[in-house]
Amino acid sequence: MNALRRLWSLYAPYRGWMLLGTCVALLTLLANIALMSAAGWFLTAMAAAGTAGVAMNYFTPAALIRASAIIRTVGRYGERLINHEATFRLIARLRVWFYEHLEPLAPARLQQYHSGDLLSRIRADIDALDGLYVRVLVPVAVASLAILFLSALLASLHPLLALSALIFWGLAGLGLPVWAERRGRIPGKRLAEDEGALRAVVIDGIQGLAELTIYGAAEPQARRIDALSRQLITEQRQIASDQGLTQAGVGLCAGLSLWVMLWIAIPLVEGGRIEPPVLAMLALLIIASFESVAPLPTAFQMLGRTLAAARRLFAIVDTQPAVPDPSAPSPSLQRFGIRCQGLSFTYPGAAEPALVGVDFQIPEGGRLAILGSTGSGKTTLFHLLLRFWEADCGTIEIGGQDIRRFRGDDLRRFIAVVSQHTHLFSTTIRENLLIANPQASQDQIESACRTAQVHDFIAALPEGYDTWVGETGVRLSGGQARRIAIARALLKDAPILLLDEPTEGLDPATERDLMQALNSLMRGRTVLLIAHRPAGLQWVDQVLVLERGRVVACGDRSVIPAAMQTVLLPDLA
Repeated sequence: MNALRRLWSLYAPYRGWMLLGTCVALLTLLANIALMSAAGWFLTAMAAAGTAGVAMNYFTPAALIRASAIIRTVGRYGERLINHEATFRLIARLRVWFYEHLEPLAPARLQQYHSGDLLSRIRADIDALDGLYVRVLVPVAVASLAILFLSALLASLHPLLALSALIFWGLAGLGLPVWAERRGRIPGKRLAEDEGALRAVVIDGIQGLAELTIYGAAEPQARRIDALSRQLITEQRQIASDQGLTQAGVGLCAGLSLWVMLWIAIPLVEGGRIEPPVLAMLALLIIASFESVAPLPTAFQMLGRTLAAARRLFAIVDTQPAVPDPSAPSPSLQRFGIRCQGLSFTYPGAAEPALVGVDFQIPEGGRLAILGSTGSGKTTLFHLLLRFWEADCGTIEIGGQDIRRFRGDDLRRFIAVVSQHTHLFSTTIRENLLIANPQASQDQIESACRTAQVHDFIAALPEGYDTWVGETGVRLSGGQARRIAIARALLKDAPILLLDEPTEGLDPATERDLMQALNSLMRGRTVLLIAHRPAGLQWVDQVLVLERGRVVACGDRSVIPAAMQTVLLPDLA
């Protein structure tokens, strides 16, 4: 129930739309019931009048029937229009709400989640939440109000008519939904979990298809996907089977209710308590009234899926960031030298520390290359500088200010990053560049791209800067993507630049051209460069060598150990 309350609070901005949609749905339902029952009464009354040879006023009931038909038609269109508008607005808000809570957790708190699992939560789980409004809240409200109105109408004719109808409405609208909810609680929860697991496995398989093929692991991965698919189909089959049973149960309740109503009403007709045309009206009214409760069993059956999706979202939303922001405003910076003193850090659950007692200092505008084998702590140092993690001990100062005094977003405004893993969104080149500076003009964009040596390539494309780059920039080469990343860093114009192996995986010619562009980017900035190769080392002032998280050498290029020159930097050996 706590999940329901939290979801209801998220719906607050759209409760007006929800109320309007509920009112239109109720009006549509009552118009349909009125159409059916009035038509039954009118046809029977006309037949009786014709048999008796008496005249009757047929204008009023005919007008009522026509008005009900018009209201039902317009109402159904309006109901779908309003409820779809409310649903789309709600889903859009939920996605923004989820992303706003997700972003501060990256990357520290999100390392335990697969990218496919996060994609499933932000898409499938949020999509599942619209069922709470459209399939639960609206049907329950409409059914409750309609039954209240119809019960009063039947009670005005005879209390037993209202009582018998209430019993079967209760069975169809309360008993069956409770049974369906209990039956669907566990399958619904498993359905949400298995959908997320299947998406994660499929995405991992697609992203790592080359590696899976090389190591002969594609077949086991395919079997795992097949097993999850079969499990998902089994759960969907059980839910579908239960849906069929509940709909059959609603039909049975409608038939029994009609039989009992006739059993009660026929003696009333014989006794003159009600007129014969009313009997036909009651029969059709009872049949049509079950439209109000028919959606409830299916709605409550899927409630388990909806609540499971909500809990999966809240599990991430309730996670506290690894590095909380200070309550005080961030200090201002005028200088951008960097100083680390006694820096140590151990990842949660790790047996050994990632950094131990790291000391170094870079003056404003200075350039430092960080060397070391894989796992020596180079990337960890970047993460601490960006406040993705909090150091266990020691300090990092920028311009004489401890970075713990800065809010994460405020600190990262002063830092631009170019790495070997350039992420481009599935949009145009222009939009990918504007991420760094949404206010940048076309002249600024082109100037940055010229400096990054990518403008000529973009200008030669048929659509220029409006070229769609595809998912993760698949339509661009690695060198082109990284030049766009350099242009993005230029547009940000941050005084501190972090370069995380920006030439890794490129051929020598592309690497040489890219380093020329990077040299332009580094001018006037405080630079830290992670390197495994000699590219760019001729442009740095200092070298910091790490091994197993400890500083083994710091100074100019001459301090690089001979073994490291041979193994890691053969061109310098």
